Amino acid sequence: MTGGPVYEALGQALEAQKERLLPCVHCGFCLPACPTYNRLGNEADSPRGRLHLMQAVVEGRLEPSSEAFRTHIDRCLGCRACEPVCPSGVEYGTLLELARETATKAVPQGLPTRFLLKVLGTRALRSPFFFIGRLLRGTGFATLGATILPSYGPFRTVRLVLAMLASTTRWRPVASEEATSGNIDSGSHDACRESRVAVLLGCVQEGLFTRINSATVRVLEANGYEVVLVEGQDCCGALHAHGGDLECARMLARSNIRAFEASGADLIAVNAAGCGAAMKDYGILLEGDPDFVQRAEEIASSVRDVSEILVNSGPRIGASVPCKIAYDHPCHLLHAQGVEHAPITVLEAVPDAEVHVVAGAEECCGGAGIYGITHPELGGLIGGDKVSAVRACSADAVATPNPGCMMQIGAGLRLEASNEGVIHPVELLDESYRRAGFYRTGGAE
Repeated sequence: MTGGPVYEALGQALEAQKERLLPCVHCGFCLPACPTYNRLGNEADSPRGRLHLMQAVVEGRLEPSSEAFRTHIDRCLGCRACEPVCPSGVEYGTLLELARETATKAVPQGLPTRFLLKVLGTRALRSPFFFIGRLLRGTGFATLGATILPSYGPFRTVRLVLAMLASTTRWRPVASEEATSGNIDSGSHDACRESRVAVLLGCVQEGLFTRINSATVRVLEANGYEVVLVEGQDCCGALHAHGGDLECARMLARSNIRAFEASGADLIAVNAAGCGAAMKDYGILLEGDPDFVQRAEEIASSVRDVSEILVNSGPRIGASVPCKIAYDHPCHLLHAQGVEHAPITVLEAVPDAEVHVVAGAEECCGGAGIYGITHPELGGLIGGDKVSAVRACSADAVATPNPGCMMQIGAGLRLEASNEGVIHPVELLDESYRRAGFYRTGGAE
């Protein structure tokens, strides 16, 4: 094998991560948890197979530019479902991001991926980008295009993107005649000891789901928290880390660390599962930066999914919202953060909301950041199974606390002309509070 600077960089990087790479004993417990292995049946498309490929590169038996390495590393969803079932505690997510960085240095990502990561990592580009997205959504062009475009060739991806945009439209349950009063907690609500909360706005969340950020603020305040505004915050860097651009991810992490340190908040509330997982791993992301590693760990320790905060203090009970909700776990909330019951508790705090967990809710929806767009065939296959499981619930809407999952599942439902809406759990609680009259100016608008 000839080697070279790219190989040497990978060898040095993974050699430094030996304690994370070596614990894999190839037991196979990860195989049934892996969506790509389950669909393709290829050992190289399993977590232990990919770890074997990484080890082969470190030992000089395989070039990082080889098609085998790049294909199987790129084909991973990064859902991290393998981590909870691994008896050896392999930190697969960290190793995957490092391997992706190396593969990307050997052979750059395609233009669509590079374009998206550039836009999402740059404030000046994000604003017009998402404005165009909201324009396509608001004019109905996204819905029309997703309806009339064919589902083959290059049209398939365009159709999917338009369906994803269309799925970001607000879903609201049918209004009841009047709010029920028997279960409403109308008194003042005292928060826990750590009461100053900052909210991560995010990039996709703020660009296409501003309403969720607004609902998050209202719901936290209704539960007694003081929400502080954080100037200078940026994209969390999750999509960049997943896409192999760890340097940009680190740059964005440092920017957020500075901003949230200056806020003086006790906790950082995150309403996007992928963002929360990324921020909770800031200490790992910046472990090679002596100026930031301790600061990163301190910020990471203060990050909570918004459902974790609400369940810790209640949540407060609002008015009746009669509806049937199918709940699906985002991978980076369930597997990466280990948060399982809190979002369901938030949904069940809404009187007359009937909540059903989707069959196979622990499996990825196929969205996985921008995976559904860059891998439309495999992402579509996995997503199709998820949509079928959602539809089997015969619910009014599916709730899932991550924008990528909302768009992937929502697009699948729209492409099948299904009537289910898509909602974030905090939105349903917000609607319950609005009906209860907790907001002086109406809220939930």
